[in-house]
Amino acid sequence: MLIRSPKSWEISASTVTPEALYHARPRREFLRTLGVGLAGAALARPGALFGATAGFPSKENPLYPAAKLKPTAEEYVTVYNNFYEFGTGKDEPKVNANKGWKTDPWTIELAGLVNQPAKFDVNDLVKKIGGLEERIYRFRCVEAWSMVIPWDGFPLAKLVALADPKPEAKYLKLTSFNDPKSAIGQRQGNLEYPYVEGLRLDEATHELAFMATGLFGKPLPNQNGAPIRLVTPWKYGFKNIKSVVKIEFTATQPKNTWQAMAANEYGFYANVNPKVDHPRWSQASEQIIGGGFFASRQATLMFNGYEKEVASLYKGLDLAKNF
Repeated sequence: MLIRSPKSWEISASTVTPEALYHARPRREFLRTLGVGLAGAALARPGALFGATAGFPSKENPLYPAAKLKPTAEEYVTVYNNFYEFGTGKDEPKVNANKGWKTDPWTIELAGLVNQPAKFDVNDLVKKIGGLEERIYRFRCVEAWSMVIPWDGFPLAKLVALADPKPEAKYLKLTSFNDPKSAIGQRQGNLEYPYVEGLRLDEATHELAFMATGLFGKPLPNQNGAPIRLVTPWKYGFKNIKSVVKIEFTATQPKNTWQAMAANEYGFYANVNPKVDHPRWSQASEQIIGGGFFASRQATLMFNGYEKEVASLYKGLDLAKNF
């Protein structure tokens, strides 16, 4: 009989509140606690169609069986979002991303310094990868708030292997969609679009790096980055680019969108680090979303609690300069 000790970053599915309990909570109480306007939330279409539907139900990954973290209810995860393409308010993406924006069909391209350039429909990609698995990760926003989220998806390393990068490929440049007609934030020009992010190749092939096509055992809602998004749990949330349309393998380090907008505030690495403050606020602690207005803050963990797994990636790197 195999007896296995769980890793420090593993989070049990048992820590996630059952879906029935989410919907049992009074709606007004939830919105009052979250601070979301009732009028705005009422405009969201709960029956909106999402993108990638292949691979469900996902399989629970046996390597993720146990940890002690407070769960985040689904209604917080799907309402409290940063997705500037659909507005800068936390409650705006759920409303605006479901006003006719289509995420099915959806094509993702593998390009650049690879031996196997290709374009895939996301559902076909999921089938080619071999289906989905569930992973439950901590999520830490650069704005100093946090959640615990059960994602459905597949390791990014599988996508890298599919592309078969050439020896000179050292980085991945990920690009999101560009559709000002559907995305009010893009029409308003609140950022430079399309949204771009980047990873070193060794980060992309780390066991924790993940491409999500669902959460809570269902396809990703539009406001959460349907139909496919990046999840790197040791990095701040803005690094986790949503609605990816292209992954380009490059020899040089790409500049991400927020780095281009404010290089003194948002670096390339975006590693969660309580010892390095944002220029305008402390990163030493975080507010737990779902805990209410008066809930106490908790101390932020180095690399968001994944230090043992990822610290070796940055050995010898000054994390204050390379933030």
